[in-house]
Amino acid sequence: MAIAWRAEEETPFRPSCGFSHIVNHGEECSSSHMFKSTRKQEVFYFAGPIIVGAGPSGLAVAACFKSRGIESLILERAPCAASSWRLKTYDRLRLHLPKYLCELPLMPFPAALPLYPTKRQFLAYLDAYAAEFGLSPRFGVAVISAERDDSAGLWRLRSDTGEEFATRWLVVATGENAEPMVPAIPGAADFRGTVLHTSAYRSGEAYRGQRVLVVGCGNSGMEVALDLCEHNAIPSIVVRETVHMLPREMLGRSTFGLSTWLLKWLPVRTVDRFLLTVARLMLGDTASLGLHRPKLGPLELKSLTGKTPVLDVGTLAKIKSGSIKVRPAIKRITDRGAEFVDGRIENFDVAIFATGYKSNVPRWLKESDMFSEMDGLPRKPFPNGWKGPNGLYAVGFTRRGLVGASLDAMRIAQDVELSYKVEK
Repeated sequence: MAIAWRAEEETPFRPSCGFSHIVNHGEECSSSHMFKSTRKQEVFYFAGPIIVGAGPSGLAVAACFKSRGIESLILERAPCAASSWRLKTYDRLRLHLPKYLCELPLMPFPAALPLYPTKRQFLAYLDAYAAEFGLSPRFGVAVISAERDDSAGLWRLRSDTGEEFATRWLVVATGENAEPMVPAIPGAADFRGTVLHTSAYRSGEAYRGQRVLVVGCGNSGMEVALDLCEHNAIPSIVVRETVHMLPREMLGRSTFGLSTWLLKWLPVRTVDRFLLTVARLMLGDTASLGLHRPKLGPLELKSLTGKTPVLDVGTLAKIKSGSIKVRPAIKRITDRGAEFVDGRIENFDVAIFATGYKSNVPRWLKESDMFSEMDGLPRKPFPNGWKGPNGLYAVGFTRRGLVGASLDAMRIAQDVELSYKVEK
């Protein structure tokens, strides 16, 4: 399949026929699409939905709209689509789940791709997906404010370019992972070494021979520690809390795929017991390595908290061999390293924070009914968090990865179609 646009280049913006210009001078214009404003500001009204964010979730919902004859406008602050994947992930990254569980609506992965596509292969798939559905986001446009204008029955968006937009339907697709999170640790400002978040990490090649402290034991932290080890760095990983580590595959099948199939027939706790039994046989007692498991099973914990189990891709063997050291929580950072809660003090050259990301929705969306101001996620849990009041929608906030995003994208398109056709 040909790729219609390249991520390295900005796609020029071509206003669709759904656009009209509204020039407000404090008076209501004669057009039914125009509304009052106390400011002298040109507002671009778009007749279809506006999507904020051109990651996989934003592309998915735009494609679902397109399949139903609905034109949408995607606004993206970065210079490319899927910027988190393209610009903020490490080189060795592969999809942690099989490709059939990660494909976007209406277009499967090519059959020739491996079961777990590489980062490059996944990005090529996204490029082909955008080309297939004729999706041309407006890049370099950051939405800094979006609020409801009840008198006009529209959402008004302001961007950092000085432009304003208006629409009846607003889809928030900035996702759970919009901004890196780095915890405040006593003494961090005194550290003389290199400090970075995993969003800035690419390869262990740059850290050969260096003592590296990886803070965080999720999938990213574990895989970065493995990558460092394979590039002859000397990594230690901080395991502050309990963690479920599972083999990536069980009984010849993807662990996640097998779990999904078992859940059709068995309750969550029964499936969790099965997973933990097989994991113990395959991986051994992880607690003896400093990797203590939570009291709740991996699937139940994921459902209640969104915390994803770690799928082992080789890190555990390096921990068992001693090539990767496991350390408890940090008490404080020193000028040369860290002091841990067990009293151990060690020196490090580099500290890499694999401490996750957070939503940035509360910063720009002036609304509190649908999204929590605390964490920027929908207040209603999955599967009900995709729809809010007054034409407001959310995609990519399910804590269920691309599977959850695809489900929400299809629901949103179906729901908008009902009122879109009435408008037409």
